[in-house]
Amino acid sequence: MKRILVGIKRVVDANVRIRVNPDGTGVMTDGVKMAINPFDEIALEEALRIKERGAADEVVVVSIGIADAQQQLRTALAMGADRALLVRSDTAVEPLTAAQVFLKLIAREEPFLVILGKQAIDDDNSQTGPMLAALWNRPQATFASKIELAASTAKVTREVDAGLETIEVDLPAVITTDLRLNEPRYVKLPDIMKAKKKPLDTLTLAELGVEPRAQVKLVRFEAPSQRQKGVLVKDAAELVGALRKRGVI
Repeated sequence: MKRILVGIKRVVDANVRIRVNPDGTGVMTDGVKMAINPFDEIALEEALRIKERGAADEVVVVSIGIADAQQQLRTALAMGADRALLVRSDTAVEPLTAAQVFLKLIAREEPFLVILGKQAIDDDNSQTGPMLAALWNRPQATFASKIELAASTAKVTREVDAGLETIEVDLPAVITTDLRLNEPRYVKLPDIMKAKKKPLDTLTLAELGVEPRAQVKLVRFEAPSQRQKGVLVKDAAELVGALRKRGVI
């Protein structure tokens, strides 16, 4: 069976204003709307389109996190994924641990393609995909804005600093998705009802033989400083003088 494995992460909704806990220990999440990481939603949409074109038989969606992440997995099932896997972890998982989890799941599921979002909007690491490709010893194509599949290869257009770059990789491979790859579909009520009957299995890190190891210690969270009010100037000379006074030029 030709299977695509898609990773999604539970994050604070992109439309919610982020607030830091008063003690600086993290971001406030109590009563805050959570959602699928936007780049992961794009990854899932692309996997579903590949399946609809007949190039894949099954789309399996995976999330690593607390039990509440089942809500985002159910949303992914409502979008069209066939099965969902939740790997339980009550603590934050760093990119290397996430890559190790996906490597174990690859051994179980044997996908021909793994699609991940290029980064999560909460930590912005952009590391899980490349780390997974290295551990799996398979090609990677990051920041994809277009994907064209052939029998044993994938042609991927990447967004790079200089513009666009097109590469071809052998399958199986890891692809991470950029913002302009597609527009995720809206979930309809009948699909939400159907998703309740789709399989959602739960595993633990221990069952997969993965031991989480903290590589980074978060010392403190701080909100960005407020922007200063603008100043009106009469002409260019006054503007230059004000900039010099502030030491900008």
